[in-house]
Amino acid sequence: MSLSKIFENASHALDGILFDGMTILSGGFGVSGIAENLTEEIKNSKVKDLTVVSNNCGIDGYGLGTLLQTRQIKKMISSYVGENKLFEEQYLNGDLELEFSPQGTLAERCRAGGSGIPAFYTKTGIGTIVAEGKEIKSIDGVEYLLEKAIKGDLAIIKAWKADYSGNLVFRKAARNFNPPMAKAGKICVVEVEELVKTGDLDPDHIHLPGIYVDRVFQGKYLEKKIEFITLREE
Repeated sequence: MSLSKIFENASHALDGILFDGMTILSGGFGVSGIAENLTEEIKNSKVKDLTVVSNNCGIDGYGLGTLLQTRQIKKMISSYVGENKLFEEQYLNGDLELEFSPQGTLAERCRAGGSGIPAFYTKTGIGTIVAEGKEIKSIDGVEYLLEKAIKGDLAIIKAWKADYSGNLVFRKAARNFNPPMAKAGKICVVEVEELVKTGDLDPDHIHLPGIYVDRVFQGKYLEKKIEFITLREE
């Protein structure tokens, strides 16, 4: 059996690890830093009843939004609904379960999951629907909400560079949720734009050590998607 973390493509990288009802952690923010090759392969696999953890759910017709079109997602745990019309529509119609989690809380829940921390207290969400059904504790006269850590069966991650050992470098804002979600997944699969030999990355420039990464492949990218394009009139 080969111990190599390097796989030929998204299909091979996901082989044998997808199943109905699984929880998938998807890095990215809008369309920045999303694992588009892996998302497309998940769509093609027809796996269903998914719980997906992501800041939002892509945009209409792109990224995680394509899994809404095929109705493969049963529940979303996310911070933002408004960018995706289909996301909003399915939620309001009762076709999609939704657990709102404030953005910073969501990131910390994933970080906690990857660090072996079962839960933590935060002031964020006190007095809102986010607090419904959750434990509230007063500490030094201030109310805090108990938030549970998030862990998943699979983390799908997008990085700029990786070496053969799975060490990762992210590019600027595309780092976003990717590192904490990578740590919180039982299996972490990464697509990268550039693959280099072990030793070619400056150790001081590595953002996520390969110990957290199980499988890596070099993705195919036909365009750099821009979520909003605003042009000034001449």
